[in-house]
Amino acid sequence: MKIAILTSGIMPVPAVKGGAVETLIDFYLAYNNHHRIHDITVYSVWHPDVEQHQALQSDVNHYVYIKMNGWQTLLKKKVYQLTHGQEYYHHTIAYYLHEAIKQIRRQHLDLIIVENRPGYILTLSEQIKTPCILHLHNDFLNSETLMASAICQGFSRIIGISKFITSKVNQIFPGQTKAITVHNAIDTQLFYKTIPAERGSVGFSADDFVVVYSGRLNEEKGILPLVQSVKQLANSHIKLLIIGNSNYGTDNRPTPFITLLHQEAESIKNQVVFTGFIDYHQIPAYLKMSDIAVLPSMWNEPFGLTIVEAMAAGLPLITTRSGGIPEICEGVAIILDREKIIENLTAAILDLYQHPEKRQAMSEASLRHSRLFNKESYARNFFAALEKVETS
Repeated sequence: MKIAILTSGIMPVPAVKGGAVETLIDFYLAYNNHHRIHDITVYSVWHPDVEQHQALQSDVNHYVYIKMNGWQTLLKKKVYQLTHGQEYYHHTIAYYLHEAIKQIRRQHLDLIIVENRPGYILTLSEQIKTPCILHLHNDFLNSETLMASAICQGFSRIIGISKFITSKVNQIFPGQTKAITVHNAIDTQLFYKTIPAERGSVGFSADDFVVVYSGRLNEEKGILPLVQSVKQLANSHIKLLIIGNSNYGTDNRPTPFITLLHQEAESIKNQVVFTGFIDYHQIPAYLKMSDIAVLPSMWNEPFGLTIVEAMAAGLPLITTRSGGIPEICEGVAIILDREKIIENLTAAILDLYQHPEKRQAMSEASLRHSRLFNKESYARNFFAALEKVETS
């Protein structure tokens, strides 16, 4: 098939500036480049770092870039805003879509993939007759979504990243099964092959019991109750390694919530290390120096890539019954209810601290289970879902 991909209009592809959605696009594009299944054109915002990227050498994947900065573009965006009025998305995103559609209309396409922007279909369906599918990474399309019915009807198929997401979509029209699930994935080999970092690099010793959290430092991620539970344990041998910052990328500026975290950890500051931003390729080494991972999300995670990363690092895992998390790790992790979360975390951490044989069994189970979420299987399943669209 000849396919076009519409991205979020914010981050570039290839994922030179990071981004979970953009990285997952890279995964299936790399698979397509290797197996030569489809002729794919990606419409992405431009960034200077894409210029020399090796992915652009593919003869089956093509990249069309839309510049979103510079005084000429800023003027064009302003004119677009003034002449088009209120649209579904912010005028910057609407402008990206407008420019991409101008390019797409010159092509004869079999399919358009919309990455995580359900509202695109309201414009696409007016201007282009090509079948469109939505690859949905967040809870952006449910019965409460603005114009949910029109959006859902506009797509030929919706591919959700978890059963949690697809169930939300299918509730828009009860009994309909337009949405199907293709689970997300990570580069598991990166985690399998990486050796652990030296504990001394973060001030821990070999006989410490290291609990690791990796992810954004936001209230919804449950990191505050985790700090509070370590305080409750009152055991100087239990250390907490906190990897990440409040934002995406290298921005380590403190936020009020991070300030609160540091204040909460002050009384056990000799037991807690905040790393700030760590380059993604170094994350496996930090995870693998730890004894257990605790990822106590307090909101309904659409999927939970950090859950898979912890399993691929071979860590016993404590998490919460939140959104799509249970379907990823049911049977191999300790999954806690979010009520009384501090008490639940304290008991679960203490249980694993006191039972090394349980940690060993959970570690082996994590590693085995992580193999279900490798990037090759993800890409294969994703393209199989596209074939179902073609024949439906």
